[in-house]
Amino acid sequence: MSLPPIGGDAPLVFVAGPCVIEPGDGVFRIAEALTRLRVPVIFKASFDKANRSDGSAFRGPGLEAGLEVLAQVRRRFDLPLLTDVHAPEQCAPAAEVVDVLQIPAFLCRQTDLVRAAAATGRPVNLKRGQFLDPRRMGRLVEKAGGRAWVTERGTTFGHGDLVFDPRALVWMGAIGVPVLFDCTHSVQASAGEAAHTGGDREMVLPLARAAAAVGVAGFYAEVHLDPPRALSDAATQLDPAAFARLVAAVSAIDAARRASA
Repeated sequence: MSLPPIGGDAPLVFVAGPCVIEPGDGVFRIAEALTRLRVPVIFKASFDKANRSDGSAFRGPGLEAGLEVLAQVRRRFDLPLLTDVHAPEQCAPAAEVVDVLQIPAFLCRQTDLVRAAAATGRPVNLKRGQFLDPRRMGRLVEKAGGRAWVTERGTTFGHGDLVFDPRALVWMGAIGVPVLFDCTHSVQASAGEAAHTGGDREMVLPLARAAAAVGVAGFYAEVHLDPPRALSDAATQLDPAAFARLVAAVSAIDAARRASA
């Protein structure tokens, strides 16, 4: 399946899948569940979580094995694909398998990485760094040659929480590229001295509703069969049923927004 249209008058697009490719068949079961939603879906999963807080935490199967898993997802479920890249040398091989290359939030200003991703000809999804003024995202889009999406995922507040400022969606929308809202990463919270990041899953749907009311091109969410047992982002991922409810809720709000525009 080719990428669905995104932005403008196109329907909402949902970028969804597990945080990281874990052992077993979970990645395929999640992909199968997403195909049943009958909305434009781009399947996402990371082959390597290179920015874990704990150096001993699970990172994924790595580039070669992870890309093979993603290729199987495409063959079995005919879904377009998105994955993170963390180094310039990962961009070309990843682009042979996936449709969209994603620059993680902490790496969004890494010029060589952004340009290497853009050089593949694939669209680049730029996650806004928690530390970066959303009004400056246009400069990063320029680094990507203009062929980019931008994704909001909250702003660091003190040493603990992230906060979602809906103005960021408006400011980034003025750049003229598709804007997505990452509703699961936006509820993350620092775990302090603990090994793993925390968060508040109950806030995912309220923030997603707010973003839908402002207006976005799509939503980004991490989906896991059993979120509390996930090997990454266990506090914020959604199970498929919860994600389906989110899709229904934000789609209804988006329809009302468009009708009143």
